[in-house]
Amino acid sequence: MAELRVRPAICADDRWYPSTPEELRRVVSGHIEGATALDPNGGVVGLIAPHAGYFFSAHVAGAGYRQVRGGDYDTVVLVGPDHTGAAMGELALPDYGAWRTPIGDVLVDGELAAALERRIALRHIRRDQEHSLEVQLPFLQVALGEFRLLPVMMGSQSPEAWRALGLAVADVVRERRALLVASTDLSHYRPDQDRHTLEYVLNFDAQGLADALRRGEAHACGGGPVAMLMVAARELGATQARMAKYATSGDVWPDRAQVVGYASVVLTRPQGTPA
Repeated sequence: MAELRVRPAICADDRWYPSTPEELRRVVSGHIEGATALDPNGGVVGLIAPHAGYFFSAHVAGAGYRQVRGGDYDTVVLVGPDHTGAAMGELALPDYGAWRTPIGDVLVDGELAAALERRIALRHIRRDQEHSLEVQLPFLQVALGEFRLLPVMMGSQSPEAWRALGLAVADVVRERRALLVASTDLSHYRPDQDRHTLEYVLNFDAQGLADALRRGEAHACGGGPVAMLMVAARELGATQARMAKYATSGDVWPDRAQVVGYASVVLTRPQGTPA
């Protein structure tokens, strides 16, 4: 039997997030429990969450994960941008059998990954330093407990890429109890753009968001994952996007001249829609 390749917790350095399981669980649980619960309508299909260091954005992420705490999900599809070039401009599948955090290991759903790869081309990555996927995992572990993971890194955020990935993801999880998560931060030093960005998200307008990002009228480092999420969630019956929380780094840090925006948004089905 081949040895299980485990991705190490490279961000558990007490800067991105706490390195000990006790402190990590305490911080994450505190942000989730301290957030306000929204009415999930017919259930949360997708979640948009920030990926900065926990000091800056964990309170925003916690508000999103509060909406899925204890949810009946067996699979999480986690999609984030490629900050380091590891994906070489392609859609990529980090080639691990499990992802480790101080809280424990999360197994990758190899069967689901293979099903996705039959529908769309994915580059396999053997090593990476990407934080946008990893920092979501402790929140998922605390909010959901046990689940299988399908992580995807978007080296390309072109309209062709996010649309094809969204349709493929919806296709492979249609018979699963799946939560879809898009990892993104918003504007970097231009908080005035966040209102425009979030208008497209809250209006469930993936193409409008992509066009605004291209024109420079909106900004999100994970704009492709967000557009992909809207495509997939709509295919799975979601019709509404609801804000869980918005903030900037200036809310916790005195430098308000160079702020980064963060938002948590949930995509939900109508009341009475079967999961």
